Amino acid sequence: MAKKYNTVLYTGMTNDLQRRVYEHKMKITPGFTSRYNVTKLVYFEEYEDINETIDREKQISLPDIFMKD
Repeated sequence: MAKKYNTVLYTGMTNDLQRRVYEHKMKITPGFTSRYNVTKLVYFEEYEDINETIDREKQISLPDIFMKD
């Protein structure tokens, strides 16, 4: 997900993408996305295996690529 103009990026995983995007847009859960107004879905990947999902998130969430609190 990204902030307007893609200046802040957030990565995460969920088992219900539609619900999770809604939660971010409505700022239901306080945290990184609420604080930085991250509301725009820019990319997603779908996996059946949770271990593959976790490995992929770690791969694209490297600290030097995306800075996340």
